[in-house]
Amino acid sequence: MADPGMNGATVPEDRELRALLGDAHIVAVVGLSSNPDRPSNSVAGYLQEHGYRIVPVNPRETEVFGERAYASLLDIPSDVRVDVVDVFRRAEETPAVARDAVTIGARVLWLQDGIVNEDAYRIASEAGLDVIMGVCIRNTIRRLEHQEG
Repeated sequence: MADPGMNGATVPEDRELRALLGDAHIVAVVGLSSNPDRPSNSVAGYLQEHGYRIVPVNPRETEVFGERAYASLLDIPSDVRVDVVDVFRRAEETPAVARDAVTIGARVLWLQDGIVNEDAYRIASEAGLDVIMGVCIRNTIRRLEHQEG
């Protein structure tokens, strides 16, 4: 995958996106809120409805969508194999999230719409993670499904 572009968004080709999302089963959602008015809530609900297991990561939550919430990625039990770390945090907070994603062995770091950080990109990509920045995972899944007909 290429380095972040001029607008900062980093998105692989559709073929690679389909493979990444098709191989993913468990998505840790960093910053997931139980508040239905928050974008993290609607996106995580969509993911769960589409067959993904959601692992909420937010120190202010105890449970979201029937799943136990964890204070940080490092608090998720090691037997829970996180495939994708989907991030709803300010850009300046994402390098630490990227380091934790590497530590837990995630395969993909996904920074949501409007979230771009070159340090997070470097940390994750140098450790072998696929990195997607600046786009919404829900909108991406919808777009790919629409293309499939």
